[in-house]
Amino acid sequence: MNSTIPRDQFNDAFMKNFISVALGLIINYINGTFVLVFLKNDIFYRDPRYILYIHLVINDMIMLSVAVGLQIATYIVRFFNVSVCCVVLFFANTVAKNTLLNLACMSIERYIAICKPLHHSQICTVRRTYILICFIWTMSAAPALSDILITASSRPVSFFSTTIFCHMLYIYNTWQHIVKETVVNVVYLSFVWITLIVTYLKVLLAANAAVSDQGSAKKARNTILLHGFQLLLYMLAYVTPLLITKLVELYPQSQSTILFILFLMLNMLPRLLNPLIYGVRDKQFAQRIRLYFCHK
Repeated sequence: MNSTIPRDQFNDAFMKNFISVALGLIINYINGTFVLVFLKNDIFYRDPRYILYIHLVINDMIMLSVAVGLQIATYIVRFFNVSVCCVVLFFANTVAKNTLLNLACMSIERYIAICKPLHHSQICTVRRTYILICFIWTMSAAPALSDILITASSRPVSFFSTTIFCHMLYIYNTWQHIVKETVVNVVYLSFVWITLIVTYLKVLLAANAAVSDQGSAKKARNTILLHGFQLLLYMLAYVTPLLITKLVELYPQSQSTILFILFLMLNMLPRLLNPLIYGVRDKQFAQRIRLYFCHK
């Protein structure tokens, strides 16, 4: 990808930012409604399943806000102080990793609920769920922090006082960063995919063996499949640099448009699907969402 991205005309820039802000507000409003319903009904925050789900929703709201805010800022300021950019990227990268690990934990919780129902209440307690969320944040923050440490050890101190276009490809581009990112991505994605596949197969076997609880097992199996579908959407982010390079080579005059379309696909679409995939199809949430809007 070229290090110099051409500026859009005012009308193009305004329209792109307007679309991003409008979609961001709509998606965050929908997600925020689910958070509000969660907080107003104690049936939800006593259930580890819903706690993990709402953590995923809040995580998406933060990620979307950071992404849209950064996009608008790059149009206004263009270049950022490297130190400020590192802080923003640290937060964005941590939240992005959170989503992957949260999906894996949600699948494990469904596996325990279906395959070990007698032990579910002892294993999946509210206290352990919050400890697990803290562990997720710690494991997600570690790779993002290592990016900053590698940069600090491989660049002069003066580098952090310079200005740059705020993108990972322009700051974290040493061979150490590339090796670290490759290893981390392989480890994290392998863990999440193996977790999803194993839990799905376990739930599938449990569904075939059980006659009395076919409905719950089928629903859990479908939920894990949806986790896999959403993971595929998030994985698009890992092929984005290659995709951008190829598309820009074919359409060099449309680099800004290509970046904008990929931005919508990678940041907007997955966050829009979250409440639709998990919240609306859940009877408890769907019922209370309808009550919420009826009483407004």
